Amino acid sequence: MNAKNLSTRLRTVATFVKENTTLADIGSDHAYLPCFLVHEGVISKAIAGEVVKGPFESAQKQVISEGLQNNIDVRFGNGLEVITANDNVQTVTIAGMGGPLIASILETGREKLTTVDTLILQPNVHAKAIREWAIQEQWKIDQEVILEEHDKIYEILVLVKGQMKLSEKELLVGPILSKDKSPVYLKKWTNEVNEWQRIVDELNKLQGTEVQQKKQLLENKIALVKETL
Repeated sequence: MNAKNLSTRLRTVATFVKENTTLADIGSDHAYLPCFLVHEGVISKAIAGEVVKGPFESAQKQVISEGLQNNIDVRFGNGLEVITANDNVQTVTIAGMGGPLIASILETGREKLTTVDTLILQPNVHAKAIREWAIQEQWKIDQEVILEEHDKIYEILVLVKGQMKLSEKELLVGPILSKDKSPVYLKKWTNEVNEWQRIVDELNKLQGTEVQQKKQLLENKIALVKETL
């Protein structure tokens, strides 16, 4: 993968970025995504944020090697703190982290989102945490995608400002994904149900209040997901 040839996962994220938006890519790693979008003529201005020194330096080198110093500003900082009011950022992308971490980044930096109209989020796991945050902070799901690459399954959530209500089932599996029922969706949740059932079978051999509570929680999740398969 490089700045001109993204992975399927990042290329799919890129498809949701609107033309001429000002982008902040948080946790940008090598800055492949903003470099790709500038090369493709989708955007002309972006911020690449990194909190880890190694990836930050890699992003700097990448932007220089692509000749995009005038288009992409690589900044060192934690989450959304790399954004200033003068940037007028309209789109934020966060890809390749766990759902709870993405939600924490958005919650901690929510005052930085005043000019932002679109969040494109790709959690590696636990997308439910993002859906819960979205309801709390008055964002709604505009689009959802699920895809598989190199034997790993990823979800992508596109949020826009607005209110939504989701059932417990929709929080867990996604309101759009559960309606589409793509082959990848069915594979992901069939595997999850099988694993939860395996754990329940093991818990059946044990005693104790905590064991029973965990078992009940898993059985509830199994029942919810089975309704969508």
